Amino acid sequence: MKIYRPRSINLKQTLVCIALFGVHGAAMADAERFEADLRALFSEGGTLSIGDVSSAMLRSRLTAEDIVFEADEGERLLIDRYIVSGDYDAPAEVTLEGLRIEDSLTELTLMSVERIVLGEPSQAVFPLHDDALTPEQVRLGSLAIDGIVIELASELAEEIFFDTPFSSGHGRMTIDKLRGESLSHEAIGMLEISGMAGVFDELDELGSGSFTLRSLRLEGLTGIDKEGEEKLASLVLRDLAVESPELVARLALIDLDGNFDDGKGGVRLEGLHMDLARMIELAPEDERTQLRMVSNVLTGGSGELRLDAALLGSWQEKDEHSVLISDSQIDIHDALSLLLDINLPLLLPHDVTPSDAFGNMDWLEDATLLGGDIHLSLANQGLFSRLATLGAAMEGVTEALYVEQVRTQAQGFGMMFGPEIQAVLVGLVDLLEGSAQHLDVRVTLPAQSNVTTYMSDPLGVPGKLSVKVETR
Repeated sequence: MKIYRPRSINLKQTLVCIALFGVHGAAMADAERFEADLRALFSEGGTLSIGDVSSAMLRSRLTAEDIVFEADEGERLLIDRYIVSGDYDAPAEVTLEGLRIEDSLTELTLMSVERIVLGEPSQAVFPLHDDALTPEQVRLGSLAIDGIVIELASELAEEIFFDTPFSSGHGRMTIDKLRGESLSHEAIGMLEISGMAGVFDELDELGSGSFTLRSLRLEGLTGIDKEGEEKLASLVLRDLAVESPELVARLALIDLDGNFDDGKGGVRLEGLHMDLARMIELAPEDERTQLRMVSNVLTGGSGELRLDAALLGSWQEKDEHSVLISDSQIDIHDALSLLLDINLPLLLPHDVTPSDAFGNMDWLEDATLLGGDIHLSLANQGLFSRLATLGAAMEGVTEALYVEQVRTQAQGFGMMFGPEIQAVLVGLVDLLEGSAQHLDVRVTLPAQSNVTTYMSDPLGVPGKLSVKVETR
């Protein structure tokens, strides 16, 4: 007779079984909390249905599927899947897939999103209707949204684009990707939009048309919880194109450096191209003659206005004072080029840092200027000769007579405002006449002065400065 002897129980297997039962119990409890939080989220003003709530023990994942919320106002929210990964009280990630907002009466989709991923959110489900939820409790480590489609002619769009031209327009907007980092009620570490496009109708003053935007990225946006204290470290916009009856334009780049903690900042604009000829064709017939005249003067008849600009500044700390330096340039192709260089040594008011100074230029009124110089250079690239032709035609005189009339007026203004202003105005007349193509103005400040003194006596300012004017 064979005697059955039970195998000895493996201690490791026992511990694993106990752990799994414990995890299963905790997962079931979290699943119940998850469903309760979802129902609380949509507890006001409508009805909610949830197809299924499940938990994956080993992967610490909770999933709610087929969420449908019917709002009393007539809108319907549908979410294919709502997934919470990690510890429910401190999730590693929350994912929403297949989100749609529909008008339940017309069945029109007002907004759809393929996927939303919230990285390290402060909560698994934000109780938006809970008065106990303060703005400080809403935080995201990261944000990723893909495949956004928004119908502009809806109350939802009005809320999303509040206080922007898109809030009152009709049409559709699509966004391929939206990415964010370190998001809270008071600051945004980074936010980037990629692949944005839209068609619109009755959009503010633009009328009907379309636009595309390759990307828009901003970093270091702070103070958004306090009106008037917003600060932006940087913004980069690439490849914007707009076409409408009021504006046909392309812009290659805007690069804004608003972080002055490193002693420098400013803005660069590259590749602004306005198709004035196309805009004239789209304009009302009674406005075309005046618009064409302006276009011919600015572009020499090409109908294409192209502009590049850089407005840059830097700050240097010396032993006993600071130096403000500005290097700016505006270039309107086939029209004119303007250069402005500023070098101002100065003493800042007490407790004012260079970063504060760049952020609010009002401090300049209280600063002590320790000399310095300003250089303005203007190069004619065709604009002034066209202005002379236009002026003569409007006056019904020859160009030579028109230029002499303008020169007489410039000399008269010089008698009113002083020889320094007269020299600048006469230099501009030389550009108009064509006897010169460049105008240089160099201004040297006295050894010690302040802006307040200049503001109190504007007409006396030129006499307090050393002004040198050259044409060539």
